Amino acid sequence: MMPFTSHFQAVSWSDTGPFVRLLDQRLLPGQTVYLECGQPDEVMEAIRTLTVRGAPAIGVAAAYGIALAMQLAVRTKDLHANSFNAIFDETCKRFAATRPTAVNLFWAIKRMQEANHAWHIRGVHERAAMLVEEAKRIHAEDIEMCLAIGRHGAPLMPDAGGVITHCNAGALATGGHGTALGVIRSAVALGKKIHVWSDETRPLLQGARLTAWECVQDGIPVTVITDNMAAHVLKLGHIKVAVTGADRIARNGDSANKIGTYGLAILCKYHNIPFYIAAPTSTVDIGCDTGAHIPIEERKPDEVTHLGGQRVAAEGVEVFNPAFDVVPHELIAGIITEHGVAHAPFEPDLVAMVARARVHHAQVEPA
Repeated sequence: MMPFTSHFQAVSWSDTGPFVRLLDQRLLPGQTVYLECGQPDEVMEAIRTLTVRGAPAIGVAAAYGIALAMQLAVRTKDLHANSFNAIFDETCKRFAATRPTAVNLFWAIKRMQEANHAWHIRGVHERAAMLVEEAKRIHAEDIEMCLAIGRHGAPLMPDAGGVITHCNAGALATGGHGTALGVIRSAVALGKKIHVWSDETRPLLQGARLTAWECVQDGIPVTVITDNMAAHVLKLGHIKVAVTGADRIARNGDSANKIGTYGLAILCKYHNIPFYIAAPTSTVDIGCDTGAHIPIEERKPDEVTHLGGQRVAAEGVEVFNPAFDVVPHELIAGIITEHGVAHAPFEPDLVAMVARARVHHAQVEPA
């Protein structure tokens, strides 16, 4: 199976500068614009404003942003070890405050912290360079995880027929290839005749703007529907499988994803359509017992009251704008990770998969 090679990259690093290069996803599909972030604050703002989005991509961007901060620090200041660590710790703290729900952000920060601690006896210039390499490793590992998720998930997709997804969990949301959309890409690479049905995903239209755009780039047939059309489409028999990504998965399998995913999962249950989550083990929060403990980010009211810069709701209305909801594990047919497919009861499989991932990381991590 030959995986799709995306013609774009959501996040990348450039040694010239240095800077973090980000595809501005706010402007898609109308414009393809790359931003060169030469300051860590610019990377933080990009994460907050959804210039870069998707849990794995946020983690990669944060790792690069931390590496960027330390590169700039050693180039512009005469640092000793204590001041290096102080700048590093403050930078990690500030990146951790950018988005509360996506656990990959905290996973990537922890990886960078562990790397910095392991190299504490090295000189500050060497440590700064090694942090860049660690960020690149995080990025490369994310791509490999997505490809493995695709291999495990492709057999679960129909040989022909409709697959519905919500929000965007493709190459734009990851280091490359994608999670949910990566499963679809891998299935298509096997010769399966998949037709993607993409919920538009209000209020920011990640499905209509991003998932559909990725499918068009790859030549995968795609139909965009508004979120409130999903029940009708399922009733008509157009859909055989549903697969979405996740931003945080609790130990019991409860999975947080873009707002509206919970509703889609309920609809799939009613219509006897298997609903799958596709995510790397870095999205699994073993310390979180259930979805009730997952923090849900709330965003600005104007994301709901305005569309394309135009007000669509009356002045003075109150707005409730949670960015995510939680799918209870009872509604999930399986959670597809790089180490296989977890099934109910999810906790034993997820705990074992996370442990396997930690062993793998320990084996490949350079001294």
